[in-house]
Amino acid sequence: MAAAVAGRRGRHVLLIDHADRPGEKIRISGGGRCNFTHLHSTSDNFISENPHFCKSALSRYTPYNFLALVERYGIKWEEKAEGQLFCQGKSTQIIDMLVEECRKAGVELRLGTEVLGVDRMESGFAVTTAMQTLSCESLVIATGGPSIPKMGATRFGYQVAAQFGLDMVDTVPALVPLTFTDETSAPMKALSGVAVDAAVSSERYAFTEPLLFTHRGLSGPAILQISSYWEPGEAITIDLAPGEDLLESLKRDRADRPRLSPAAWLAERLPKRLADSIAMTVRQARLADMPDTALMNLALQVGAWRIKPAGSEGYRKAEVTRGGVSTDELSSKTMEAKRVPGLYFIGEVVDVTGHLGGHNFQWAWASGVACGEVC
Repeated sequence: MAAAVAGRRGRHVLLIDHADRPGEKIRISGGGRCNFTHLHSTSDNFISENPHFCKSALSRYTPYNFLALVERYGIKWEEKAEGQLFCQGKSTQIIDMLVEECRKAGVELRLGTEVLGVDRMESGFAVTTAMQTLSCESLVIATGGPSIPKMGATRFGYQVAAQFGLDMVDTVPALVPLTFTDETSAPMKALSGVAVDAAVSSERYAFTEPLLFTHRGLSGPAILQISSYWEPGEAITIDLAPGEDLLESLKRDRADRPRLSPAAWLAERLPKRLADSIAMTVRQARLADMPDTALMNLALQVGAWRIKPAGSEGYRKAEVTRGGVSTDELSSKTMEAKRVPGLYFIGEVVDVTGHLGGHNFQWAWASGVACGEVC
């Protein structure tokens, strides 16, 4: 985005990527169909030490601006969960669109080219590759973070920032599955593959979305969302039947349907494997046999399951990286480093991390345009 916008301004732009193919994260996103934006993306959907930093770029290049570009290329799309836009076809359509935008703007794309070093010059920067040393007036770092290293993700952008003395916000994996100790995860292994709508909360935040049991712990959108806020040592609380007063329902059904078994009652609300697993902890065979304390314990098991993750799947499965180049170092209007004129940082490498659902792509597009208009 930054390259295409700068190229349209008449700038001579060279876009260097150490990968052999451009846009690999775009290609794998959204199950191969690319959740390319979220119609309701605002600063409230982002995590940053400065929550106001992203407002300027997001307001100047909106989801509807990107959607207009998608439609100009005839790419068919659909809205899944409210506001989340996906390609109806393959995500490579978005990559092809962006590459074509660069081609039309006269941008040279050089793939499979590793940058070995960056140096400050009197009139700009020297960028050294294995083949040559290049000079430029403006240098844009759009390298993302270390999430999904098997795709070639590195800490290169952070190294450049550190080289020029820019402050960093500590980085951690975000939008990542959570793992548990062997003892805690043992019952989860039997439930691997079970999905259920749930409300998952930490001490400060809550998300109601699908949850997925895995052989190592918990995943699914609700868990990925809370993982971006979770801190090691914290517990999370899971409501497996959000929106229902479970204790009240249990008391009512004990009176109205006393012969109903706990397993049958749970199966009306949860997938059968999950219902059976929870029912195994109940000693009574019928609701009629359960005293109020037993009803309360069952309601808490379902509606307020409190569990402490041991960790996460780390960068190898994290969709994004939280933290990065401090926004205090950058102009929110141009993405230029305040102390290093001509040096820009955009996208995931910056301390701006979006929620699940297309927000991180929207930040990439918006910050790229903000930079491309001036670099």
